[in-house]
Amino acid sequence: MTYQIKKAAVIGSGTMGGGIAALLAGVGIPTLLLDIPAKESQPGDPASQRNAIVEGNLKTLQKMRPAQLFSADDISRISIGNIEDDLEKVADVDWVIEVVVERLDIKRNLMAKLAEVVNGNTIVSTNTSGLPISQIAEGLPESFRKRFLGTHFFNPPRYLRLLEVIPTPDTDPELVNFMLDFGSRTLGKGVVVAKDTPNFIGNRFMSMSGMQAMNYALDHDYTVEEVDALTGPLIGRPKTATFNLNDLVGFDIAVHVARNLYPNIPDDSAREVLNHPAANALSDYMLENNQLGRKTDKGFYWMRREDGKKELWALNLKTREYEPPSKVSFDSVKEHGKVKPLGERIRLLMNADDRAGQFLWHMHAFYLAYASNRVPEITESIVNIDNAQKWGFGHEMGPFEIWDAIGVSNTIDAFEEAGYPVAQWVKDMVASGKETFYQKNEAGKVIGYYSPQASDYVPLERDPMAITIADLQADGKQIWSNGAGNLYDMGDGVLLWEFATKQNTITQGFIDAGYHALEILEAPEWKALVIGNDAERFSIGANLMEVLQGIQEYGIEGLDAYIKRLQYLTMDIKYASKPVVVAAFNMALGGGAEMIMSGNAVVAHAELYMGLVEVGVGIVPAGGGCKELVRRLINPVASSGSDDLLAPMQKAFENIATAKVSESAKQAREMGFLAATDKIIMNRGYLLGEAKAHALSMANSYDPGEPEKVYAAGRDLYSALLVAVEGFKEAGYASEYDGVIAQKVARILTGGALSQPQWLSQDVFLSLERAAFMELFMETKSQERMMYMLQNNKPLRN
Repeated sequence: MTYQIKKAAVIGSGTMGGGIAALLAGVGIPTLLLDIPAKESQPGDPASQRNAIVEGNLKTLQKMRPAQLFSADDISRISIGNIEDDLEKVADVDWVIEVVVERLDIKRNLMAKLAEVVNGNTIVSTNTSGLPISQIAEGLPESFRKRFLGTHFFNPPRYLRLLEVIPTPDTDPELVNFMLDFGSRTLGKGVVVAKDTPNFIGNRFMSMSGMQAMNYALDHDYTVEEVDALTGPLIGRPKTATFNLNDLVGFDIAVHVARNLYPNIPDDSAREVLNHPAANALSDYMLENNQLGRKTDKGFYWMRREDGKKELWALNLKTREYEPPSKVSFDSVKEHGKVKPLGERIRLLMNADDRAGQFLWHMHAFYLAYASNRVPEITESIVNIDNAQKWGFGHEMGPFEIWDAIGVSNTIDAFEEAGYPVAQWVKDMVASGKETFYQKNEAGKVIGYYSPQASDYVPLERDPMAITIADLQADGKQIWSNGAGNLYDMGDGVLLWEFATKQNTITQGFIDAGYHALEILEAPEWKALVIGNDAERFSIGANLMEVLQGIQEYGIEGLDAYIKRLQYLTMDIKYASKPVVVAAFNMALGGGAEMIMSGNAVVAHAELYMGLVEVGVGIVPAGGGCKELVRRLINPVASSGSDDLLAPMQKAFENIATAKVSESAKQAREMGFLAATDKIIMNRGYLLGEAKAHALSMANSYDPGEPEKVYAAGRDLYSALLVAVEGFKEAGYASEYDGVIAQKVARILTGGALSQPQWLSQDVFLSLERAAFMELFMETKSQERMMYMLQNNKPLRN
């Protein structure tokens, strides 16, 4: 059977169901969102009464922060109804996702109804975190069971990458393969296949490892703050660490999942970590006292507010009282906390003699040994285990990757002596002479992984579209570096410029690398250039510290030269003789946004937070950002002969003067930062590959053209913008100095407030940017803003 998904239905409009509907609508799939009818309504009542529940949930969805919708327009793809009046409408969809309450009887009853109304090609899946998938469709026709499986999204569906696909023995293997491809390419998920075992992969590990950490803390008198200091970024995990994560998720949910898991895993030798007496007593106390985390204001942490000040107090696990924050300090962390790579840091920390080392040794010993015993019980491969931890919970390394880094053969006996049994297949692997779970070539590139079923390494399948910097380095594709930027051969005549400064900030070395990339691009063997990287953020803009130090060393003339070099780098990129495609993602602020706008085309990841935020540090965009918004927003209207320039001018002005940052790539397009022709993709892992493919598609017929002129709207629109500035100041939305900066923005955008509108060279706008930047940079209040940002990482309103 050939499967497709062009229309979908989600049944259950709560937080998870609504989030899945928002995700589907965001990728362009019309989605029917159903829920139960309102209790007080009767069949035949107006739809607004019958659909009150789903309507209310949809309104809540639109207000949620972080935003669940990529764009406000996505809501137009979501239609609503209720399961009593509208269930037959699912006959017209290709995929039905059930996201109702976690009760087997309710889910089974709904599946029986669906079996009667869906068409013979419809995929039906259940989103459950722990119920047996096969039992949900038990007794239904074989033709239905063949098209039925589990699809476990993680909440919120837009942001969390992991998608667990759980087939039953009756699920069509072709459907499983289709969902793997659809989940990855269309939804942008990291997809793993899990077996139909309790809590699948992600939640099984979250419950077991989280409870082990709590138990060990209780048994050995570690504080909440100590555990979270040890189990966050220090070991490659998110800042939420252990106890803070429980507060974020909701401690009642964590307890519910753990207590439901315990009776369902009788053959799991480690299950008693879920039944620790002290942890049970603490959990009961917190549930009884409504200390459930952030949703009830108190959990393992309490944000205490007194006299207008906020202070994060932590729960004393023994006294059960909240205590003021204390400084956590361990000698081993001081010594090894910044060691790179991460695997070596973990190894050193685990083997330290202090309390930090003891905690981390036992935590990892349990975690790694436990992982070995879950393959092939809950999934077929170690790769699925590692990916589930990385994609579901933001870990930098999975358990088998960590074990390779700390040494497998030299830890097995120690783990077992401490009471953490290691799976026999691991011992067999080591006995056969294989020292690592992952097989690497001489360059250090992973090419295979150990399979317990095959008792040998098997090849690691790689998607050709998933290009990474690490693989390019391992394959010897780096051709140049100055420390601030690296150039790689991506193959097929495509050059890659990777930023390599801290936070990918713009420095003199960064600019040098850009000019060198363009110089190399001119060689006949190169067809196109991609600008992109694999860092956490695309670029957060100019390195303010370097700028401040530079003016002390080189004076005002040196600063002017620096800005001019950046401006004409962006111009040279835009009008290069060969196509330049920017692979944009995550955070792109200030100069980072200007680098994106300099490209001939952009391939952007859906999660793009882009904005010209310079006013927050007391200056204006001066790398071509102001000019570029005028060219993108004002030029098309002026070229059409229309005089209605106020609306696009206001958009450009507000983008800059209020430092607006997009909440997605779609919003970046709506704001004018991306062009209508720029491509948006869902899977970050494919970003460099997609950018390369797009660059090659442009190369054969590329014509850079001549730099076009930019429309200067002149004095009248300048005056209109100044009126708006005064209004913001009077309303208290802008300080006096905000107004000073905004006036300079208005002058740049209108081409210098000329007496008559006219078309000007882009150089004129760049000169205006540069002049305003220099004037503001010399102001004391701007320098105060810059220093405050450097010291506190947040803007100052002065």
